[in-house]
Amino acid sequence: MIKMLRITLAAARINAGYTQKEVAKELHKTPNTITNWEKGITSPKLNELDDLCRLYNISKDNIALT
Repeated sequence: MIKMLRITLAAARINAGYTQKEVAKELHKTPNTITNWEKGITSPKLNELDDLCRLYNISKDNIALT
């Protein structure tokens, strides 16, 4: 069995070539919201996580929220 590497939201964003400001604009959120998600202060709702994964072109299974 192959174990998938889990990456943080920040790493996924950087890997996809986005700034926090660009992600915030794309998802109609504030940059502070994106920062809080990436720092683990708050977590995105399921639909927001789906949007992030689509934007970053990754699977939810590959995201580490902690």
